[in-house]
Amino acid sequence: MGSNPEKTIFAQVTYADIAGLGSSTGGVLSGQLLNQLSQMDGLLHVVRCFEDPNVPHISGSTDPQRDIETMDGELLLNDLLTVERKIERLEDERRKGGSRDRTLIERELALFERMQTALSEEQPLRDVEFTNDEEHTLTGFGLLTKKPILVLLNLGEDQQAPQIEYPHSHSAVVSLQAQLEMEIAQLPADEGRIFLEEYGISESGMVRIIHLSYDLLGLISFFTTTEDEVRAWTISLGGTAHEASGMIHSDIYKGFIRAEIIAWDKLVMLGSLAEARATGNLRLEGKDYVLQDGEVMQVRFNI
Repeated sequence: MGSNPEKTIFAQVTYADIAGLGSSTGGVLSGQLLNQLSQMDGLLHVVRCFEDPNVPHISGSTDPQRDIETMDGELLLNDLLTVERKIERLEDERRKGGSRDRTLIERELALFERMQTALSEEQPLRDVEFTNDEEHTLTGFGLLTKKPILVLLNLGEDQQAPQIEYPHSHSAVVSLQAQLEMEIAQLPADEGRIFLEEYGISESGMVRIIHLSYDLLGLISFFTTTEDEVRAWTISLGGTAHEASGMIHSDIYKGFIRAEIIAWDKLVMLGSLAEARATGNLRLEGKDYVLQDGEVMQVRFNI
């Protein structure tokens, strides 16, 4: 960022490879698998599209649309079981009475019955609209079909992506030649770039998937920089400068006065924060300023 910092701290995205899913699970996920999935912020479903006689498909044939629908069916079934169990508990609570307000119980019951109807009609919960209060109520349930999902079609070399129907909200379908990407990733960086260009690939599969994951999860990155360190931070899309300052340190959040903001590419072009300040390219923004992806923020604060 112009100050040649000794340390660079990157934003982190963690992908958990959860084995054991697929049509062999019999329609109900095991407790261990369900627990792992429920803790994820989003789902990445890798779907086989390539033919390979040396690697038999678990269902005996390659059919991406079928495999997507099979997995979705399993997720739907598990959510339906979760929702029905909650309805039973709420009905029992309403019948017996208790310390909770009856109006609150009725409201929750109506919410879960609405979800039950959607799931029974094979509608994933990511297609259902929820109010902020309803979102708060559902926190902690880990409902699988409510999570954003990225369907990744794993193609063979030179294989065209099949036409897939997936008309759901908070989801995307992309294709990738995973074997080719793996081979390129093992090459030195310069050689890898040459191969990507030869195959007409603008960016590596890993970078592309990370970008898509951020988009689906509604996340952006912002940066802070000092003489010693450049650090990337992750915040929800629409997050304010004040909210972002709290991620840096609680004292900065409490004593927030103003934020100095500049786009990262402009800062790189200018060479340093001092030059950006001298040329009037650092904007002063208040608490409610909505950060944009890739902006650099310096906070003025007092404690």
